[in-house]
Amino acid sequence: METALRGGKVGFEKIIALIDKLTKGLEEDQRTDDDKKAYCEEEFDKTEDTKKALQNTASDLQTAIDDASESIMNLKTEIEALDDGIRALDKEVAQATTNRQEEHEEFVSSSAANKATVDILKMAKNRMNKFYNPSQYEPPAKRQLGENEQIQSNMGYSFMQLSTRRGDAAPPPPPEANLAYATKGEESSGVIQMLDNIINEVETDVKTSEVEEKDAQGDYEKFMEDAANKRAEDSKAITDKQASLGDTEEELVTTKESLGNTNNKLMETEKYLGGLHAECDWLIKYFDTRKEARTGELDALDKAKAVLNGADYSF
Repeated sequence: METALRGGKVGFEKIIALIDKLTKGLEEDQRTDDDKKAYCEEEFDKTEDTKKALQNTASDLQTAIDDASESIMNLKTEIEALDDGIRALDKEVAQATTNRQEEHEEFVSSSAANKATVDILKMAKNRMNKFYNPSQYEPPAKRQLGENEQIQSNMGYSFMQLSTRRGDAAPPPPPEANLAYATKGEESSGVIQMLDNIINEVETDVKTSEVEEKDAQGDYEKFMEDAANKRAEDSKAITDKQASLGDTEEELVTTKESLGNTNNKLMETEKYLGGLHAECDWLIKYFDTRKEARTGELDALDKAKAVLNGADYSF
């Protein structure tokens, strides 16, 4: 001031240099804040995008896990139902086989009995015809005689010839017909007709039972064929579903591992995001205030420097 009062220039070089230094420091601080803000905003955007992508991936994986778990449950239920169906079908086959055997045995026994009945009735009818309708009598078929039987037969024939040559008396004439015999003939005709009716009924029953047996055997064979096809289809379905079950269970394990890894990455991302907030939130919150204050300081320094550069205190 004394120099100024004497009319000399005051030396403001150091003050101006100090102002320049302060100005440079404020500008560097602002650039640091600008760079830091840009970095924070970029990291926030990038990290939030990563977090969102990981959350979407985790959600998709959880959906896949839920779907796989449901598929596994459904496959197990379907396999169990198919297995129960095969067991039930095997029981039906065994029961049907037992029933068919019993029905066939009953048919064979019934047929034999009916045929024996027909033979007996025909024999009885034939014997009646021998006395009452000789023209309809059917003599039994001659069987081949053995050697001894042939000798005895020849001897009997020889004795008959010998007796004839000796002049044995001729047989007496047949008795005269009478009304009592005629009545018996009419009664025998009724009995024979009744035998014919019974024979026809039994033979009809035999034919009916043969048709029923044939139909029953056909139905049984068709049932066995259908059952075999059904069992083969269900067995193949079980094999296919078991393979699918195995694949789905492996997929479920892999998906759970992927979900675990994704959740770990998500935790790390959220941890990093938390640190980023701790680092950047204060700066971003007060960035405009700090910039405005710094701008005011720079403006004041510029004005002070201008004043000092133009100052003149000479009288």
